[in-house]
Formats: sequence, C-alpha cells, structure tokens
Amino acid sequence: MNGKIVIITGANSGIGKAAAFKFAAEGYRVIMACRNMEISAAVQREIIETTKSNEVDLMELDVSSFDCIRNFCAAFKAKYPLLDILIHNAAYLNHGEKEYKLSPDHIELSFATNAFGPTLMTRLLADHLAQSQDPRVLNACTTNIKNFFDPKRTIEFDNLRGELKDTRPYSTYKMYGDSKMALLMLTFRLAEEFKSRGIKVNAIQINRVKLSKETIKKMKSFWRVLAWAQNITNPLPAGMADNYFQITTSDEFKDVTGQLINHEREIVKPASTEKGFTQLKNIFGSSSYPSYAANPENVERIWSLNNLLTED
Repeated sequence: MNGKIVIITGANSGIGKAAAFKFAAEGYRVIMACRNMEISAAVQREIIETTKSNEVDLMELDVSSFDCIRNFCAAFKAKYPLLDILIHNAAYLNHGEKEYKLSPDHIELSFATNAFGPTLMTRLLADHLAQSQDPRVLNACTTNIKNFFDPKRTIEFDNLRGELKDTRPYSTYKMYGDSKMALLMLTFRLAEEFKSRGIKVNAIQINRVKLSKETIKKMKSFWRVLAWAQNITNPLPAGMADNYFQITTSDEFKDVTGQLINHEREIVKPASTEKGFTQLKNIFGSSSYPSYAANPENVERIWSLNNLLTED
C-alpha cells in the first residue's frame, strides 16, 4: 500500500465505482463516501474481493445535507490524520423529475448536491488536505455547461431557495446544467483560496459515458430510446475513472490548479468568441467553455451566495 488516502463521493455506481476500483487496485486507501449504505456495502465487498485490498473504507454521506457533510468531515478527521485526494463525483440528476425539490437546508436539490455541498466539504477538509505533500481536489463537471454558449442562458439565482417554484416552470435538466456551471465557477474561486496552501483544485468535464439500465428507465420514452442507441458507442465508466486517477496522481497535473480539464485530459479554455462558425465549434468541440464561467461578476455572485448559504 502506498499510504495515500482518497475520498470519492458517490463511489457505489458509475464512474465513482470504477474510480474506487482503480484507486484500490493502485494501492490507495479508498474512502467511499456514499448515501445508500446497503448498496454501497455490497460494492465495497466487491472491490475488496476483486482488488485484494483491505484498504477500502465506507462512510455515510448525503452531499445534499450540510449537517451530514459536517458530520462526515468530523468523523473522517477523527479517524485519519490527513487527506491526499478529494474527488467530488456524486451528483443529483433525476431524469424525468417534474417537481421542484428542496434539500434539508432549503436549497434547490441540484444546487445543494452538485455545487454548494461539495464546496462546503472541500473547505471543511482543507486543513487535512494541507497535511498532504501533494493535495488535489477534483470536481466532476459536465458537457451540459455548453448550454451557456446561449447568450440568454443564466443561472436562476432568484429561484435557488424555491422563491418562484410555484410560478416558474421547473426543468431538472436546466437546474442540473446550472448547478454544474456553478460548480465550475466555485472551482475557480476555491483554487484561488487554497493556492497559497498548495491545494490544487480542478474540474473535469464529463463526456459521454455508458449509462446504467436503472438510469435509462427513469427517462421519458423518446430520451430512453436515444439513450439506448447512444449506449452502443458510449465508453465504459472505467475510461473516465482513469482520467480521475491521472489528474489527481500524475506529475502531468502536479502544478495545475483552477482549470477545467476535458475527457482527453486537455485543459479547456474560455471561449474567445461565441458567434458564427466559432460558436458551432464551441458547442461541438471540447476545447473551450462558455465565457459565462469566466465572468468575474458571475463568479463573485455564486461565491458570495455559497458563503451565505453554507455559513454556520
């Protein structure tokens, strides 16, 4: 065992499960931070049996709940002296969901789970990360942020606590994309905050990946048929899990922080222009992200809101 410790949220399925397998096989002490303990315990046993590693721990975590995050972090810090790698893989996207849902802290569920929860958790574990010789944080972003190449697309700042849930149409897909855009901007600010402490904070843009049968069943009929068709060529989660591993362990990214990295492990840059032919290249390519994410006003607004909502 190499003695290094990694926390992976949502490590009981999909990319998170594949990443847990990868890190365990490479000799890391893996902390599976998961909400459903029954399912996760079975996955934990599977990883241990397959990799022959006994260094796989399972700890309960609901990323949508700030109290649960605080309890998890307190328990982790009481058990382990430091943290080398923190991977925020867990996310909320309930396909076909039509109802606006609030987290235990009365925040729109997508934002609580995908943006504010991970940011709070990173800050609570910062001291333990700082004890590592090479601390790295990786936030799982998504190609859904490309919707912000539309100049009319904005985050619904006025509806993140249910202020307009009874009068404004709800789209789980829009809230998911908005929350991942928020996560990207929070990644940039966290990287600035922790740079002096040597903690590298980056985001990875998740590209196509093979979906589970359970996920596809939740979709509407049209999207279900499309998903089954795409799944024929979609790569397995193991490929993206390997990207998780390389970004958080290799010398290639040792000094990289405050960046968005694509599925080919290339650093993605803000779009220089979002008009004409270049706009099509932005949408269908993987080398640029919407300028919305690089706008200082947008970054400061989500950062201030995050601080307000997560303060004790």
